Amino acid sequence: MPETPPQTAAEWRGAGADHYRAGRLAEAETATRASLRLEPRDTAALANLGAILRAQRRPLEALETLDRALAIAPGEAFVLVNHANVLNELQRFAEAFASADRALAIVPDHALAHLARGNALAGLGRRPEAVADFRECLRLSPDNASARFNLAAVLVAAGDADQALAVYDAAIASGRNVASAYAERGHLLARLERWAGAAEAYDRACDLDPGQPYLAGQRLHARMKICDWRDFDRLAAELGARIDAGELAAIPFPVAAMPLTAAQQLRCARTYAAATLPVLPRPAAPPPSPRIRLGYFSADFHEHATAFLIAEALELHDRSAFEVTVFSFGPSDETPMRTRLKAACEHFLDVADLDPAAIARLAALRGLDIAVDLKGLTGNSRAKIFAVGAAPVQVSFLGYPMTTGAACWDYLIADRVLIGPEDVGDYSEKVAWLPNSYQPNDRKRLVAAEPTTRADHGLSADAFVFASFNGSYKITPTVFALWMDLLKAAPGSVLWLLRDAAAGNLRRAAGEAGLDPARLVFAPTQPAPRHRARIARADLFLDSLPCGAHTTASDALWAGLPLITCRGATFAGRVAASLLTAAGLPDLIVESLADYRALALGLARDAERLGEVRARVAAARTSALFDTPAYVRDLEGLYRRMHERRLRGLPPDHLP
Repeated sequence: MPETPPQTAAEWRGAGADHYRAGRLAEAETATRASLRLEPRDTAALANLGAILRAQRRPLEALETLDRALAIAPGEAFVLVNHANVLNELQRFAEAFASADRALAIVPDHALAHLARGNALAGLGRRPEAVADFRECLRLSPDNASARFNLAAVLVAAGDADQALAVYDAAIASGRNVASAYAERGHLLARLERWAGAAEAYDRACDLDPGQPYLAGQRLHARMKICDWRDFDRLAAELGARIDAGELAAIPFPVAAMPLTAAQQLRCARTYAAATLPVLPRPAAPPPSPRIRLGYFSADFHEHATAFLIAEALELHDRSAFEVTVFSFGPSDETPMRTRLKAACEHFLDVADLDPAAIARLAALRGLDIAVDLKGLTGNSRAKIFAVGAAPVQVSFLGYPMTTGAACWDYLIADRVLIGPEDVGDYSEKVAWLPNSYQPNDRKRLVAAEPTTRADHGLSADAFVFASFNGSYKITPTVFALWMDLLKAAPGSVLWLLRDAAAGNLRRAAGEAGLDPARLVFAPTQPAPRHRARIARADLFLDSLPCGAHTTASDALWAGLPLITCRGATFAGRVAASLLTAAGLPDLIVESLADYRALALGLARDAERLGEVRARVAAARTSALFDTPAYVRDLEGLYRRMHERRLRGLPPDHLP
């Protein structure tokens, strides 16, 4: 016989709770609303509906529902906890603290109330108090993974990494939820850039429970950071299949360096954005202004690759047409670059101590017309600024070489080498095309004045020096095998790489390929001006694939070092091709790895040909790639067209 449908409010509420526990959120909402039609003042049903709406990334509706419940029963602790959770998600930490604190006044041993209050205190920067609440939550509920993870995060932020690791060691020793504890330990070690330890923790987590959210991507990323290529092809294929299936298999940014398609990058980003970014209405448009009010947002307004690229562009904005404000939520230092950036714009706001919602409100109060996000979904980003809404037009630019997968970014600035008209379906944003390379460049970039010789860098004067100064995570086994083949075909040549945690594994891989590991020469980390000065000591820069050189490539070209690249299938794999095209050097771009090998070997064997290429690279300093004034005028043209469409009431569209 068919199951009898619910009849009473309590039965509908119970059905909604069952659907919610099973992850059937649409059915849960329908059943719970049916319960409330019969009993509109049922605070349990209202609290359940609030939780369901929050799970659907609809926090404002959830908050309104929970406000109704509290108006009926202001002393219900479980409603207050849900209320605090939604306010935390909205980054309204002071209000969240008040709700959680009220819940604890009613039920002092409410574990989830301690968790909610701890989250609010962490958001308010009150770390010692947050630590106390998280520890109390764990005392009351030892298996609470959120409390454990958040406690460790606060301890790291307070500079106590050892205590943070001890939190996970204790969880693992307890024998409860060991898989998630190993995964979280891996996340912490990754944050500390202890990549070998992170990879080991992720391996243990995968052995116990490989289906944990984001674990497959983080595991592969950690291994790539140290060039541990065991089962690389299998792990990459499995990750791609899970992304195709719509699983929370990876955080988006690391997949830029993995052998995945642009379509898979979009699926990954959309799945991640749907799970992490709330769906919120954009704030009201500001009143008209004589100038377009432009805001740039980043954590990287200091000695960082993004700052190295954009500094002069900020300086050259037309102040008569644009009012430029920088919102800096990264470290505040006293470096020359920080000082220069402060002088480059009309308003430089240090908002590192503000939560994303407060930053968005500040931007709206300043009447921004266009908010330009230089971080996307990278580390230290503040994506919720743009989910809350900082401006009526929001743009992803420069710091995130892929799609965000989220509706809160309207445009992605690119060029036609990076994204052709046939590629736009792989991007959630509308594409705004610049006529030359998307990348700005700073003609004032500092280069150390003191001369160096090859011997100063451990290089032989008569060796042919191949170089690749990309991060090691961009080196795949396929590309490394090709490089080893080049070293074999060019006797006496060496490969000059950056020294990092992967050096030992790379030397080992060279030996396994039949080469003397000493033919890999590792350059220690140096300040950017000194690094730029040493680049020219190489003969040929070898780009990586599927993710290539970005700032590193423009630095090489500025130094006069020839660079060859194989055009990739994604934005991140086409940046060097974009730069070479704008520099008037398209002959250094190839379409296959076979052609890449032939070009590299041809240049290594023909000194005259290499000299001619090197002269053309040196002459490229006067090319479109380094014509920053013209670049800024083109960029401002895109901003004007975005702004004009908005003023005319038109939705964002591709801007050719």
